[in-house]
Amino acid sequence: MEVFLLLRLFMRLLLWPFYRLRVVRPEHVPATGGALLVGNHVSFLDGLFVNAAVRRRVRFIVAESYYRHPLLKPFMKWLGCIPIRSTGGPRSILRSLQQAGEALDRGEVVCIFAEGEITRTGSLLPFRRGIERIARDRKTPIIPLQIDGAWGSIFSYAGGRVLGHLPRRLPRPVTILFGAPLPAETPIAQIRDAVAGLGTEAWLLRQHGMQPLDYSVLKGCRRHRFRLAMADPVRGEISWLKALTGTIALARVLRGVWGDQRAVGFLLPPSIGGALANLAAMLTSRVVCNLNYTTGKAGMEIACRQAGLKTVLTSSQFLQKANLQAPEGVEVVMLDDIAKRVTSGGRIFALLLALFAPLWLVRSLTGALRRPTVDDTAFLIFSSGSTGEPKGVELSHANVLSNVEGACQVLDFGPHDRVLHMLPFFHAFGNLLLWAGVHLGASLVFLPNPLDAEAVGDMAEGYSATILVGTPTFLQLYMKRCQPGQFGSLRMVVAGAEKLPQAFARAFEAHFGIAILEGYGCTECSPVVAVNTPDFRGPGIFQKGNRPGSVGRPFPVVSVRVIHPDTGEPLPMGEAGMLLVRGPNVMKGYLGRADLTARVIADGWYTTGDIARLDEDGFITITDRLSRFSKIGGEMVPHGKVEDALHAVLEATEQVFAVTAVPDDAKGERLVVVHCHREAAVEVWVKELQARGLPNLFIPKPRDFVCVEALPVLGSGKLDLRALKQLALQSVAR
Repeated sequence: MEVFLLLRLFMRLLLWPFYRLRVVRPEHVPATGGALLVGNHVSFLDGLFVNAAVRRRVRFIVAESYYRHPLLKPFMKWLGCIPIRSTGGPRSILRSLQQAGEALDRGEVVCIFAEGEITRTGSLLPFRRGIERIARDRKTPIIPLQIDGAWGSIFSYAGGRVLGHLPRRLPRPVTILFGAPLPAETPIAQIRDAVAGLGTEAWLLRQHGMQPLDYSVLKGCRRHRFRLAMADPVRGEISWLKALTGTIALARVLRGVWGDQRAVGFLLPPSIGGALANLAAMLTSRVVCNLNYTTGKAGMEIACRQAGLKTVLTSSQFLQKANLQAPEGVEVVMLDDIAKRVTSGGRIFALLLALFAPLWLVRSLTGALRRPTVDDTAFLIFSSGSTGEPKGVELSHANVLSNVEGACQVLDFGPHDRVLHMLPFFHAFGNLLLWAGVHLGASLVFLPNPLDAEAVGDMAEGYSATILVGTPTFLQLYMKRCQPGQFGSLRMVVAGAEKLPQAFARAFEAHFGIAILEGYGCTECSPVVAVNTPDFRGPGIFQKGNRPGSVGRPFPVVSVRVIHPDTGEPLPMGEAGMLLVRGPNVMKGYLGRADLTARVIADGWYTTGDIARLDEDGFITITDRLSRFSKIGGEMVPHGKVEDALHAVLEATEQVFAVTAVPDDAKGERLVVVHCHREAAVEVWVKELQARGLPNLFIPKPRDFVCVEALPVLGSGKLDLRALKQLALQSVAR
């Protein structure tokens, strides 16, 4: 025992200069008797972390190649590690697992990293079945554990390889969390779920030491001061130092306009000017509210009243080009006029502050209202209202930062990237991209109009963009009008906000030579919940990150659960049900609507309203929205399934059909298909649906097909479900 205590002390001293280890609930590891520790595997130092955290000797199951390494073998034998050879055939593997089981029978503590190898994708990988073999016919408790903070160290595969990059922070905080003991007969999927849930808890603990986003504005811009920060077709490009200088100068002029207002409004497109205005508001500790200009004047006025806005910053040039009317009831301030009030002396003073001033002084000289915390509201984002009245979603600094860090981990998003930013700031994903760029130092290439495919292609080629984020609707447009070479620098294309048709995904990859990675999110989750990631390939290693047809795995800090929509009971793996989300990305609540908040958040779990399946590898497949079901003759009919069948009939690579429902006296509701296919052959389509074996309730009547010039979409690129239903009702009325 004395030798082990000395070894444990030595490990802590060895780690101390580079890591700060925090151990949470070590008492879950029993003081005596056998215990099987099951954890995630993110770095080559994970064994050291666990050994330093547990007060007992731990025997690790390790790959034989490491066990036999000349430099490591004495240390491995001293620790009592159990070698396992994955290429030695079933008998060799069973011998190792049997040896681990015998150690448990002797009352020892055994640890297995159930993924079988260090993650290269940043996500929690599928768990291997060896756990079940070890625990079979035993009463030994299984202790889930989470190693948080080791990803991003030089001993992890962050950046694609070990020793591949320098950590952003030293000493690096690492937390070891132990979960409640599980029975030996616990299914492997439930064990994996417990380990993933500890990841969510780890982030909630981590955020107590985090700084709010105004800190990111100052420190992020200074860290990458001479790198490209932003570009747009009008102003060209600026560095991060110039961006910070402009932000401070703008904030100093606006402090007289904003006064003591806590929330300030913006009516600006994705552009350098719009970005600097957002940064200025954040630097002065105000709540940022970008108005959804696609809702029209009346919709913006509703948002202004709900948010209590007194001023809205906009641009006369933007109002003219977009043919918009500014909302009434607020003071409309033109960014053009504000920019003219920045003097040469003001710019020089702002530059000095940008270079040398501490954050407290910058806050003071720009009129900051208070010193914010990460739990304070940072953004008010009004939901698109595609299915009902828009609601103001309150997102905190911590909400958005958790999403930024999740993107950094699983997408390797960082200063080396140049992001095509076409999504408006009032869109939750557009907001995320802006702050991810600021926090991580990625360059942002703005395009005010996402429908201008020619400009998208030119900017992607001209700035060697590496990441393109858009909706399938926008991507379909780019496939028609952009040349493959214009997207030649892209390393990643991410689609979200609406379902990605697989036929289109294949056509896009064939055209541009790059696969679309589908993701999933909602405004209430800041917004990303899950995303597919690039597969990792290496000598003897393949880790799957992308499963076409799914929306990927949850972000590392996010937990998900699938329940029965009526009973609320958890469903087995593979069964479709209501998707719930828990994590630091879940909103604070709906502005001024505690009743609505209570309907969708219970015990920290947010009810998404989406129907989904979760498989044992952690991939989520969205089957439909609960709001996109119709109850016909007592049966629930999914609109998405009917749409998929119709697109399959046409072998369409883009969305031409959208299904909605209208009231029906006989069966409660009936389906209506709105389409934009010019050569309509409704009778043929209906017969083909019947031939494919679709249930009769799923097959619309020929009279219920409505042809339009184009399917209605919101400014974010999502299908406008309210406008869709209105078209159907108008057709029925005729």
